[in-house]
Amino acid sequence: MLAGSDSLPGNCRAVRIRWPVWVVALGVAAVAGVTLAVVRESRAPAATEPATAPGFAAIATWAAGARRAPDFDLTDQNGAPISLAALRGRPLIVTFIDPLCRNLCPLEATILMRMARRVPAGARPTIVSVSVNPWGDTKANFALDAKHWRLGADWRWAVGPEAKLAAVWREYQIQVQVQKKIVAGVTVRSIAHTEGSYVIDRNGYERALFLYPFTAADVAKVVTSLD
Repeated sequence: MLAGSDSLPGNCRAVRIRWPVWVVALGVAAVAGVTLAVVRESRAPAATEPATAPGFAAIATWAAGARRAPDFDLTDQNGAPISLAALRGRPLIVTFIDPLCRNLCPLEATILMRMARRVPAGARPTIVSVSVNPWGDTKANFALDAKHWRLGADWRWAVGPEAKLAAVWREYQIQVQVQKKIVAGVTVRSIAHTEGSYVIDRNGYERALFLYPFTAADVAKVVTSLD
């Protein structure tokens, strides 16, 4: 079910995440400042080549079969069920986007769609965007995003009640911070969250994590190299 929204469009911000396990920090001068993020503990991360520019290559990669992607049971923008298990058999990008964001999220979405166009049709991933703003999850907002962000058929939103979404955020260690205030009687929420995108192979295993900013070419390179 799509949640109603009493939020207004605004800026989303990347946030610093701290966890008591393996911490990977990314420092990048970006339009919104410095993005710092972390990922879960990896028992067997694959070696990666140094990035040619800080923050552009994957911040972490994993060998095939080493790290199962957490599944979830949500609905898409059309109210149809969506889960990783149902999508198994083709590569996936699982990203975390605020549909009301007018700052970083549209840039990240544009890059992911550009990446999809670089990948041959047979290997092209489905992009599953887990909402980080359940108060903004409306068909009207999704339609506006599809138009202005130029989202294609490979893009699907994953939405649900706040509690179910929060469980997915925790599983993928995406931190979401919500600041709420009342302006002229209207509730306005400002969302800050980790700008992360996971590459998942056709067997349901995580293979790479990209933190914004990254390039379409770098993500496409990982997707086309999957086993």
